[in-house]
Amino acid sequence: MTEQEVQRKLSELAKRRGFFVPSNEVYGGTAGFYTFGPRGSTVKRNIEDIWRDRFKLKEGNEEIEAPTVMPEDVFEASGHLETFDDMIVKCPECETSSRADHIVEDNTGIEEAESFSKDRIEELFEEHELKCPECGAELAGEKVDDFNLMFSTNIGPGDSSPGYLRPETAQGIFVEFNRWKQYARNKLPFGVTQIGKAYRNEISPRNQIVRVRELTQAELEMFIDPLENEPDLEKVEDVELTLYSRDEQNKEEGEIIETTVAEAVEEEIIESKWIAYYLGLAKRWYQRIGVDMDRFRYRQHLEDELSHYASDCWDAESEVDGDWIEITGFGYRGCYDLKKHQEHSGEDFTIFKEYDEPRTEKKAVVDPDMGWLGPKYGDHASEIVEELERMASNQPEVFNEKADLRIKIGDKKFTVPVDKTGFEIKEVEKNGKRILPEIVEPSFGVDRIFYTVLAHSYDEDEIDGEERTVMRLEPDVAPVEVAVFPLMDKDGLGERAEEIHKNLREAGFSTTYDNSGAIGRRYRRQDEVGTPYCVTVDHQTLEDGTLTVRDRDSTEQKRINQDRVDKVIAQLVTGERGFEDL
Repeated sequence: MTEQEVQRKLSELAKRRGFFVPSNEVYGGTAGFYTFGPRGSTVKRNIEDIWRDRFKLKEGNEEIEAPTVMPEDVFEASGHLETFDDMIVKCPECETSSRADHIVEDNTGIEEAESFSKDRIEELFEEHELKCPECGAELAGEKVDDFNLMFSTNIGPGDSSPGYLRPETAQGIFVEFNRWKQYARNKLPFGVTQIGKAYRNEISPRNQIVRVRELTQAELEMFIDPLENEPDLEKVEDVELTLYSRDEQNKEEGEIIETTVAEAVEEEIIESKWIAYYLGLAKRWYQRIGVDMDRFRYRQHLEDELSHYASDCWDAESEVDGDWIEITGFGYRGCYDLKKHQEHSGEDFTIFKEYDEPRTEKKAVVDPDMGWLGPKYGDHASEIVEELERMASNQPEVFNEKADLRIKIGDKKFTVPVDKTGFEIKEVEKNGKRILPEIVEPSFGVDRIFYTVLAHSYDEDEIDGEERTVMRLEPDVAPVEVAVFPLMDKDGLGERAEEIHKNLREAGFSTTYDNSGAIGRRYRRQDEVGTPYCVTVDHQTLEDGTLTVRDRDSTEQKRINQDRVDKVIAQLVTGERGFEDL
């Protein structure tokens, strides 16, 4: 099958079996919004729960839930008001707005056009004679503009405050940092996680749930002291990574690098040990939920592709529908976010790190002559003192180089003789220092991971001369863990099957009961939604208390005692026991 055929069949199955459907179709639909049906919402929730287990519980991190609407000040500080843009072009004929870089990628074979400048995109429109994807009109000569992706709103009635639906969950963690550091007793490193909705007003949503306007993110913000805190690389040092580094991407025939976490750090393919640690940790997690490792890689961002806050970033990418899509970003954000919120809010976002023993350090200080400074500059004197203190802290050498210091505050300039500043170097005893923590962020796109798992699990085979469609989902990801059938709904088989179904459900299993149609058709229905095990009650069950358990992937059946069915299914789902061991 071609990728397009798989995409079409998966889309049809998703609608037919309740994985996901376009939203608001009775009103014509709303592009970029999808509703997860009974099966899809369960798979999505299972993926989220497995993520919590790995990145929250087992890593010892905390979880919060922040509002999805935040005031404008937050996004002014974070830089989203200025930089959270995509490139847009408007067709001169049909007036359809399209994402300019996508038009380039779809029609030229160029990858990662998102990193190009607007001028370069306009040049490519002319070079390749690109046309409007809707009506075919020429786009050469059309202007490419920036379009901010945030949804705006108002908070409160009347003269309300402007706000935005958050484009990422991260800012909800950053703005409350002073709370989290207290809960962590001011000890680094510590991590805060969040799973929640984010909103991006995409110019042209496409590829089903790959590019949408409402999405779910699972993010971890790890706050560290880069001079003292290192991850436990031994936990992941042997994990094998498939890397597409920046250097290889810049070559004409760049190659994929197959290496281990330890080797990637030693050879400086990955500069940050923290990034390497999370790449290894996440690789195991992707395998656990059913991502096909033959269609998976880590790609490093190119220099002009990096976000404004990141010093380095690697994307986990999966191949679906013939394209490589980003499913997770692993970014080193430095102290950018905390520094910006500290500057804009006026609050102190630092952490005090106590020394093991007091230290004597040299410190540059000023004690300005206010008897001269006050009469000379009046109301500006206090501002000048603040600037002198800043200069003493950051540029003490200028006090030794000049007789007069030139100070600029706003559009005003002042001159202060050095001998009036009271500048000196003092020895002070310090018990610790204040630092602004740096941040390592793995940010998982849950919707894209969900779609990847479905696409990589989709399969077609032939059983007893009959073609079947099967979703080979991992048992703890599948929407239904076990289905219960009576071979036929008579002779007491239905009552016994319903009893078993009830007991399994009360034992905590995700179950379904089906007594409709031929047994083969019922198996096929469960294969399509990925149910790993089916239990069938037949006449032998009534005679000796045994029933059959069917394995989805092999379609083999084995008999077990009815009284042990809950224990056996639990062992199979958790992987404690293999089906072949029954």
